[in-house]
Amino acid sequence: MSDLSCHGYSNRDLVLSLAVRLLSELIAYPTVSHTSNQAITEWVADRLRAQGFECEQTRYLDGEGVPKFNLIAKRLPTDSSSKSGDLSTQSIDRPENETGLAYFCHTDVVPADRWGGPGGNPFEAVIEDNRLYGRGSCDMKGSLAAMLAAIDDLDASKQSAPLWVVCTADEEVGLRGAKELAQSSPAYRELVALDPVALIGEPTELGVVHAHKGMGGFRVISHGKAAHSSTNRGVNANVAMIPLLQTILELHERSQTDPMLRDDRFDPPTLTFNFGISDHADATNIVPDRSEVWANWRAMPSVDGECLMAEAKAAAEQLGLQFRSYKSVAPLETPIDDPTLVRMCELASSYCGREKAETVCYATDGAVLEELRHRIVCGPGSIEQAHTVDEFIELESLENGVSLFREAVQAFAMKA
Repeated sequence: MSDLSCHGYSNRDLVLSLAVRLLSELIAYPTVSHTSNQAITEWVADRLRAQGFECEQTRYLDGEGVPKFNLIAKRLPTDSSSKSGDLSTQSIDRPENETGLAYFCHTDVVPADRWGGPGGNPFEAVIEDNRLYGRGSCDMKGSLAAMLAAIDDLDASKQSAPLWVVCTADEEVGLRGAKELAQSSPAYRELVALDPVALIGEPTELGVVHAHKGMGGFRVISHGKAAHSSTNRGVNANVAMIPLLQTILELHERSQTDPMLRDDRFDPPTLTFNFGISDHADATNIVPDRSEVWANWRAMPSVDGECLMAEAKAAAEQLGLQFRSYKSVAPLETPIDDPTLVRMCELASSYCGREKAETVCYATDGAVLEELRHRIVCGPGSIEQAHTVDEFIELESLENGVSLFREAVQAFAMKA
């Protein structure tokens, strides 16, 4: 960086250059959810240790036996009087700039088998037309790069409250990493005790999100007996399932029309009930021995959809079918008048042009962090680019993300 400054680069240029370099290095790790994220976790931990952070890495095995890693990096202020034990007993009355800030992100990305972006390699960053392309550039390695660059640009000696960087695995496949973190991480227990501002850096175009939907659902299974279709020795599993389909259809229609199942703060304001049917048949001369119906919906803070679950379960059991409910993902909602939320809106307004917090319909790791009272979703990039075949982040958004994250750290964890 010093070499660049000698050639007339401004500090703004240097910060963006750093963010681009960091993001390029992060993208180079092919952390699709079915693979291990150990290498990228160690890379982030090494970088943060160099900035004075203490790091806890926790390991678990996913459903396929692949090792996954969560990271909690913590840096305390140099003033010993601000140690965690002193702050935790005064979490409600602490001044705003002593609240502390915990930044949350995930290091896994969705598959890129059909990648159509410039360069042809989803794990090699390419800059074209003021956009940086690569899998994870938007969702959400761009956000992590922005926070790492922001931390580099801050004076650690002015820190007045704890600062955390938390990286989870498996967000894209059921928030598994965040669930493991909340259940088994000693460092997370300490974080909860201090109750800092929890900034979930998902791509919101730097708008502030105070509420998002969760998810609920179920699966119903009908068992039959396979046999050649020319005989009468088989039991077609679809026969017992067909009556349930009428119930599923009625629930689908009710979810769209019942005013009691709406929350007009969201767009769409319904549960967006979705379902599918399969008997796994691949030949017409075999009697299907298994038929399945699945359904899911996007729960809202005031509408959880549990009434739909209860009706479906009662109908399935009456027909003698096997019913399995999914473990639900809770919605997120931070009160619109939460002082830290209001302050974050003030900081973000100059970058996003919006002064009030909003709602979104997707879910984040924040759904699992319900013990934290000040959860805020905000980060660079647009959700419209997440999971696309040519995923990118605008360089301007990345640069603004660095600036906003720097201001957030200054507001909640540094001396005024």
